[in-house]
Amino acid sequence: MQEIVCGCAGKPLKENSRSTRCGCSAMIRLLRSDDNGWYISEHKAEHNHALSSTCGEKMHWKSHGHIDRYTQDLVKQLRQNNVSLGKVFNIVGSFFGSVENVPFTKRSLKTLCRKINKEQSDSDARKMMEILAEMKANDPEFNYAIQVDEESRIKTLMWVNVRSIDQYRCFGDAITFDTTYRTNLYDMPFGLFVGVNNHFQRIIFGGAMLRDEKEDTFKWVFREFVRMVGGKHPKTILTYQARSMELAIKAELPNTTHRWCKWHVLKKAKESMGSLWGKKNSDFKNDFHKLVHHMITAKEFEDGWDAMLEKYSLRKHPYLTQIYEVRHKWAKPYFMGGFCAKMTSTQRSESANHLLKGYVPPGCPMHLFIRQYEKL
Repeated sequence: MQEIVCGCAGKPLKENSRSTRCGCSAMIRLLRSDDNGWYISEHKAEHNHALSSTCGEKMHWKSHGHIDRYTQDLVKQLRQNNVSLGKVFNIVGSFFGSVENVPFTKRSLKTLCRKINKEQSDSDARKMMEILAEMKANDPEFNYAIQVDEESRIKTLMWVNVRSIDQYRCFGDAITFDTTYRTNLYDMPFGLFVGVNNHFQRIIFGGAMLRDEKEDTFKWVFREFVRMVGGKHPKTILTYQARSMELAIKAELPNTTHRWCKWHVLKKAKESMGSLWGKKNSDFKNDFHKLVHHMITAKEFEDGWDAMLEKYSLRKHPYLTQIYEVRHKWAKPYFMGGFCAKMTSTQRSESANHLLKGYVPPGCPMHLFIRQYEKL
């Protein structure tokens, strides 16, 4: 026997709930026939509630919350590749002819996506280790290192593949390192070692996921990176202004020239100078940019800086005093003696971060992050 009943059949499991169950007795009872078919033995047509008046209302029936296995697989692949929920619904709609013909609601799709996210985040560390082992098996030169804390939890993770190692041997003299990217499940900073090749195209040498940005963590990252890429120290490294990173570079890369990102210096100058920077009748912004971008010799820069301080009465300004003391880290004339592949900022790393956002969905677990990074 098989009974097909109304969606409002039975009573609610909880009182005062939003359940549509109201004890409706409408049903069809099917019995087996002698030739293994079915026949209708009983039919009750009367419903004890109002029926849906339009075809579109059926989308909100509980029976239309089901999503078939093949559509679920499609949704999973699209979400892993950072396709937004709205676009996923439109893509699924194209398989059914139009969005109106999709046999489930967007709410059902959201529920499925939450379920997929939960499945992905479960046992994340184990899945991550399996992926790293698989990559190592497919590529013997693939290298990774994991730093754990006192409670054996992952503190820092970094990896490089064989292509990155080969490119570093040729183009690893000047690199940038930036840790401003945080799109992952644990809100951990993700650092990218980036450089350029002989065509000035961006190259990604390696990635590091950090739990914190302390001096000891950066020491471990720089030490392990150099070890994994063959022991060669870069001639120049560009980073943003961070004291912990500066001390780590001095300790682990003593023969490497450390430069600050020029863009970050300009950004902080804008924040520190306040109204003087944005005044319409003030030339301070133009004068400052001229010093940063167009001075060629150290004497030109120092004389120009002194004239600027005198012109705008800024001799005791704390930020300008501070950055002048470390001018060799960011001012153009002091870059002349070292090779930096025409890079004066961490823009290469930041543009790689922007590109990575197209591959990695927000709130991404570690194992999926590594998969998507390798696609990039």
